[in-house]
Amino acid sequence: MRPLRGAVLLVLSVVVVGLLGAGSASATGYRYWSFWEGDGGKGWTYAAQGPSTVRPQDGAVQGFRFSVSEDSQDSAQPRRAPDFAAVCADTPAADGSKRVALVIDPGTAADAPEGERPPAPRTACARVSPDASTAEALASVARPLRYDSAAILCAISGYPRAGCGEQVTPGATESGTDQEAAATAVAEGGPAGVGGSGGPSAGVLTGVGLVVVLGGAAVLRARRRR
Repeated sequence: MRPLRGAVLLVLSVVVVGLLGAGSASATGYRYWSFWEGDGGKGWTYAAQGPSTVRPQDGAVQGFRFSVSEDSQDSAQPRRAPDFAAVCADTPAADGSKRVALVIDPGTAADAPEGERPPAPRTACARVSPDASTAEALASVARPLRYDSAAILCAISGYPRAGCGEQVTPGATESGTDQEAAATAVAEGGPAGVGGSGGPSAGVLTGVGLVVVLGGAAVLRARRRR
């Protein structure tokens, strides 16, 4: 009886892991420009505000990365370090202005919309007025910018040509409704607003429950045969 019970439990474990893995693999993502702030040269921190409301100090480093991600927790960071000295080395300080180092990373081909190819990552040192926002600094060095009706940043230097925070589901066709929902989520603090906590879906949990029931039935049948 013990060998049979062990075999049943092993099968259950394999199937449950497979179901959970399938749920993660099919998780919904959103294609958008994420906004980052340099953490004193130590690394990147996902910005808590949008670029139109952040007003960086002289010497700040601001980053943008285009990618597909579920939420801010798994969003891809800019692939260049937030090094103000390196970016603004040829831009001396001047009275009545501030310098903001910008790292612009259009991401990889895997994250690009169909039919488009991401340009190479680049940096720029923006010299702007002391009260300028990050969005104004970006506009001074990376036009054309494109925004949607909710003031969400959709394109930097014309990339991508279309789309704005659209939903990307493996094996599914994107729709206008999905794009609008994703754009609203980004405006409210990021794609996490649409996708929930990111835990197992109801379908996955139902499948796990069914497997457990079937496994229990198998054990009961084996006991009756003794």
